[in-house]
Amino acid sequence: MASKFFHPISFKFLIFILLAPIGHAKRSIPSDINSSSFDFIKKLKGCHKGNNTNEIHELKTYLERFGYLKYQNKTHATDDDFDDILESAIKTYQKNYHIKPSGIVDDETISQMTTPRCGVPDIVNGINYMQPSGDKHSSSSNIHIVSHYSFFPGNPKWPSTKTYLTYRFLSNVPTYAIPPAVSAFQKWDAATHFSFGQVQTNQISDLVIAFHSRDHGDGAPFDGRGGILAHAFSPTNGRFHYDADERWAVGSVPGSFDLETIAIHEIGHLLGLGHSSVPQASMYPSIGPGEIKNLHPDDIEGIRVLYNR
Repeated sequence: MASKFFHPISFKFLIFILLAPIGHAKRSIPSDINSSSFDFIKKLKGCHKGNNTNEIHELKTYLERFGYLKYQNKTHATDDDFDDILESAIKTYQKNYHIKPSGIVDDETISQMTTPRCGVPDIVNGINYMQPSGDKHSSSSNIHIVSHYSFFPGNPKWPSTKTYLTYRFLSNVPTYAIPPAVSAFQKWDAATHFSFGQVQTNQISDLVIAFHSRDHGDGAPFDGRGGILAHAFSPTNGRFHYDADERWAVGSVPGSFDLETIAIHEIGHLLGLGHSSVPQASMYPSIGPGEIKNLHPDDIEGIRVLYNR
């Protein structure tokens, strides 16, 4: 991969931004700032195969949304029976997140499932994003490395001739959210063979960043505060959406989510990366409020392998 110099965004754009919780919502926000669309899972503590408990159908919907579950019989998809299929799905989820695969909705599973996350599924068309893409030996040492990055089904990527990608922000993006996203693009620019350039809102671009609430017409509705934070599409779709109902911030702010950290993750999807099973990686699916991440070697290695660099 050709080396590049990193030109960090000027901090003068950030001087006047208050490092306090920043919100941008298009509809009413729950009065309880800690509420989440995933909170129903807490009521299922201890549930296991053979149970018939209220909210189990919601757990099935949750697991289906992220690719772990697919019922041929739609009746079973909407009932509250904890069956063999649900147990198997929970065990797969637990393995992906390094939890003992008991098939029981235990404390550790609840903690992971209720953590806010990216809306991109972990499993698509039977391909498990969270499983290692392969084993290999480091070219610079004899150390055996297991890679935990992944790609979208079919390994979609930008053409080899397309290394300069333009991006634009739609008019619904608040001004405070623009510098963190620009900085995230610069970090990917510095670490990969890609270069990025911002264009005006009314111009055609390869990538488009927007803020949306709930159902916004792309087949992947948001769910209000505290559940799904953002999502992006694989190459060469180019769409990246933040959930406008979340509590956003610039930097680490308790109870809020860092705009740049989420942008780094979603840009990875725009370039062709799936999710990683490395908790420290930017491409790990979930993240807690106040948490900040940067590009991790697993993220960079994934892009290098995908594009044969």
